[in-house]
Amino acid sequence: MRERRSGPIQRLCPLTPALSAALPPPEGRGSQTEYVDRSSKSHNGIRPMTDNASKPWPTELRLHKDRKTLSVTFDTNESFDLAAEYLRVRSPSAEVQGHSPSERKTVGGKRDVAILEVNPVGNYAVRLVFDDLHSTGIYSWDHLLDLGRNHKAYWQEYLDELTVKGMQR
Repeated sequence: MRERRSGPIQRLCPLTPALSAALPPPEGRGSQTEYVDRSSKSHNGIRPMTDNASKPWPTELRLHKDRKTLSVTFDTNESFDLAAEYLRVRSPSAEVQGHSPSERKTVGGKRDVAILEVNPVGNYAVRLVFDDLHSTGIYSWDHLLDLGRNHKAYWQEYLDELTVKGMQR
């Protein structure tokens, strides 16, 4: 098993102060391993963590100054620059994904969308708030990793859907 880094998360972006509380890697391993949160506000500085040691863990989230790209780096040395448009149209929200695959919606007209906020959701995800005020998607670390690893296929699928439906980016 690969060891997780025990140092603090790099904070290189203008994100909410609580975001770093969502990201610190665990100090130890095991099924109820606790780790110390080095950020200013955490539940007495200690949080339980389930045994997800084999799953990739984010080491950095960086929102670019233009707010059009979110860079995500994992402890597997994988790094992805995910465009705001891509994140918006692949939102994990029920509004976009529906409650079944047949309900999934193709979202057009988001070429110029920007990310206004990146807010932590526990220690497993972030909620992105876009300038079109969409804010209901919770982007888990697994979802961000999937979006990064499958970017080319997902993006082409999206472009094809737009063409078939006569929609624009």
